[in-house]
Amino acid sequence: MASLRKELSLVADGDRVWSALRDFGAVHRRLAPGFVTGNLMEGEAVRVVTFFNGSSARETLVSCDDASRRLAYAIIGGRAMHYSASAQVFDGGPGRSRFVWIVDVLPDEIAPYIDDMMTRGAAVMKATLEQPPSAAP
Repeated sequence: MASLRKELSLVADGDRVWSALRDFGAVHRRLAPGFVTGNLMEGEAVRVVTFFNGSSARETLVSCDDASRRLAYAIIGGRAMHYSASAQVFDGGPGRSRFVWIVDVLPDEIAPYIDDMMTRGAAVMKATLEQPPSAAP
């Protein structure tokens, strides 16, 4: 199983970053606008996201832990036999934070595609999360 990891050092308050991450229904507005171009909620725990390249994924919220500022989700169906992910926010000093995103995926053959998507998504998240609060979407 491929395990992919992206870690962002952010010039952004950890509580503000967590607020954006935990807003599962607003990923296309608050976390990765332009990378995620659409989000259709199916109840409170399932979202169908559409990406900039036209692909889509049905993501199920597994857990959202405010105490540890960690969100976990899974994709069921599609190209992956297994896809589990988590993202967590850590304090990084005054006005700074660290964002860690981990994806475990099978089959290994799709890992390069997932890694490329994560790299693109991480760049958008960094740019979005580092915007001053009044400028953030």
